[in-house]
Amino acid sequence: MSDLLEQLRASAVAVSLAVLSVVGQSPAVAAAAAAAEAPSLAPYFTPVGAEPKAPDADGFLQRWLLLEPIVKPNRSNAGFTGTYVRQALTTQYFPSQFKGVPRDGQTVSAGAPLQWHALDSALFDVKLFNFAQSLNKPTYGVIFWAVTVVTSPREISNVRLAVGSNSASMWWVNGKEAAGLFGDSRMVMDDVVSAPLTLHKGKNIVRGAVINGPGLSDFCVRFVDEDGHPIRDIALDLR
Repeated sequence: MSDLLEQLRASAVAVSLAVLSVVGQSPAVAAAAAAAEAPSLAPYFTPVGAEPKAPDADGFLQRWLLLEPIVKPNRSNAGFTGTYVRQALTTQYFPSQFKGVPRDGQTVSAGAPLQWHALDSALFDVKLFNFAQSLNKPTYGVIFWAVTVVTSPREISNVRLAVGSNSASMWWVNGKEAAGLFGDSRMVMDDVVSAPLTLHKGKNIVRGAVINGPGLSDFCVRFVDEDGHPIRDIALDLR
């Protein structure tokens, strides 16, 4: 009996020490443990390469600066009317929201410190849900901002920005609104196509914002010519 009591005491001490080690865990250790448990950015994203990136075979733009999600609670996507989405996505949440090109690693304040990440998407659609999930950031009730720089070797007129997103989104080219998707949208390529616009010779800034309540978030973007063919003789460079 004494041996049994001694074993029980030893077990109790071991459990107590384990509990104390967890309770007394430093914030840094807890954060490291949480990061270790987070899903990887792979297979959906890779770090941006040193050279400019061409669109994929179908013209989709796969190199983006993505901002960690801004919290914007919405219990459902049913209320994503044009009026609501336009108000939500034209509200200024952080300085230089509609100007310039952010830097990889740059932090902005939008209710909380949020960081920009320069990433290449492995797929034609940019998996925003997985991007947020991999960083242990909110995945529902959020707004994502995305920016890329399209370099054209020549001026190309009568092109159209073709967009799909889950859920609603708005898109700007060189500072001018080009396309908007409103309502509870599923991601369908070329769901909305802009009016004709011109890509300047040199740099062109494409900026977008995607809002979602529950569910997955992603988008796909490409330029097409007046016949609907993808424009591929352009390059993406985030500088």
